[in-house]
Amino acid sequence: MVVIWVLLAVVVVVFLAALLSFNRFVRQRQLIDNSWSNIDTELKRRYDLIPNLVATVKGYAAHESETLEAVIRARSAAVDATGNAAQQAVQENVLVGALKQLLALREAYPDLKANTQFLDLQKQLTVTEDRIQAARRFYNSNVRDYNTRVETFPSMLIASIGKFDKRDYFEVEPAIRDAGAPEVELT
Repeated sequence: MVVIWVLLAVVVVVFLAALLSFNRFVRQRQLIDNSWSNIDTELKRRYDLIPNLVATVKGYAAHESETLEAVIRARSAAVDATGNAAQQAVQENVLVGALKQLLALREAYPDLKANTQFLDLQKQLTVTEDRIQAARRFYNSNVRDYNTRVETFPSMLIASIGKFDKRDYFEVEPAIRDAGAPEVELT
């Protein structure tokens, strides 16, 4: 009789451990989805800044239409991108490359470099880029923890039963880092 109780206790403990592991996977998946929505919010903020930045640059560098059109195309592709983090990162990196080219124009146009609207937009973009990078780090940290559980024993058993698949990291270059911070001249 004692053996039956011991076996029953072991079965109950294993069942409870599996249930707790499953619930932890669900919580982690929700945390990843929530942290992705934070990235998405910041990306939308960046998308909203870009048309104003392009319009400001266009006023000073109208003959740089190829660069301006590249930024507009890249923004449109990034806005329309759907899918997982890796697919979104591809479009974001194209956009970042185009933004770097746009921001590099300030060196060729001293009037643009001194334009307060351009400086304000560049400052807002810098703040947004910092927020994107912070949200990206938080998201990637959550993905790392989740993927570790998906791949380690014994939680991998629950992951395969519950169809908890690995998630992709979101790797994207910051647009402002190489372009430098906005310059403010005090006279």
